[in-house]
Amino acid sequence: MRKDVKLFSPLSLRGVTLKNRVAISPMGTYVSENGYIQPFHHAHYANFAMGGAGLVMVEQTSVTRRGRVTNGDPGLWEDGQVAGFRALVSHVKSYGAKIGIQLNHGGRKSSMQRAFKGNGPLTDKDVAMGEEKWIPLAPSALPLDSDWIIPEAMTAEHIEGVRNAWAASAKRAYMAGFDLIEVHMAHGYLLQNFLSPLANHRTDSYGGTLENRMRFPLEVVRAVRAIVPSSMPIFVRISATDWIEGGWTLDDSVVFSHELKREGVDLIDCSSGGNLRTGATNSSLSRGPGYQVPFAHRIRTELKMPTAAVGMIRTPAFAEKILQEEKADLIFIARQALFDPFWTHHAAQVLGVSNGFADWPPQYGWWLDKWAKALATNEETPMGPENFSRGGVGKQATERAAV
Repeated sequence: MRKDVKLFSPLSLRGVTLKNRVAISPMGTYVSENGYIQPFHHAHYANFAMGGAGLVMVEQTSVTRRGRVTNGDPGLWEDGQVAGFRALVSHVKSYGAKIGIQLNHGGRKSSMQRAFKGNGPLTDKDVAMGEEKWIPLAPSALPLDSDWIIPEAMTAEHIEGVRNAWAASAKRAYMAGFDLIEVHMAHGYLLQNFLSPLANHRTDSYGGTLENRMRFPLEVVRAVRAIVPSSMPIFVRISATDWIEGGWTLDDSVVFSHELKREGVDLIDCSSGGNLRTGATNSSLSRGPGYQVPFAHRIRTELKMPTAAVGMIRTPAFAEKILQEEKADLIFIARQALFDPFWTHHAAQVLGVSNGFADWPPQYGWWLDKWAKALATNEETPMGPENFSRGGVGKQATERAAV
């Protein structure tokens, strides 16, 4: 078995060591009840841990009730929510993965429909069906689009309150047993609202110049770093560019990442977009495999700090290539993990790190080992590690794995 595969080498950040370089991206499920964890979350996140990922990230979790993006977002704005997360953390860790949480405030994207129910601003029809509608907070009273709710421009008291809420939520995350925290500063939510001149038209010390627009996001990171132990890593997800003329740029992200590093951030998670209504992340640009990898590469190279690559990274070979070329230190897998929760175990077989099922949960591995041995005796369906990446056998499965 190969020992030189970087995807399956450990990664240590402060007091946490990931067993491999596969992280499952935070992806909204929209099933929380008033911010509280539900049974679906246990099945959802434990599945990825059973599938072999080194790190499982819990979806965007609101630091205030008003900061929810949708009515279905989980929250850590009150102490009563800690117990549900503690049980979830214990469940995921029982399968050998580390677990992190992405803390967020929706900003001017708050009061949205759940993604699978429209993914736009809440309507009167939604309210009639039981959804709560509210006025969002944002740096300026600028809606995302003409038919979106006009947010309330944040006062100094709002800014102080939200900053304190972020610190309090981070403390609750630590109390729940999370291994690390990611501060969400991307995708058109509150902290990116402050960073981007498209959403921030303030004239006080929190608007105007790049230094001023970075001020509140840096204050949030400072507050989180101060409240959690020094052994706990902090990630920040950024939108490296708005993809819009006059908006946030990659050059801005390099400057900002330098400041984040000074504040004790351990890894920059490089996404992009989100300041248009066309989706949670990017505008209507043409996207392809690895289209955001150059962002992670530049920040990693210029700042000499760890970065994560995300965005249409589907195959083990491509993930390994990114790491071998030192363009990132961690690979975030998102929708591909929904399609195949056992992607990590399959990647180990495809890349020659494993030739069997010893690393799978024993309740599965015992059966699958017998299955593979039986199939190996069938000349029409020859078995090999490359045939597992889609859970199928033979030539067709191998061809699908290369897509």
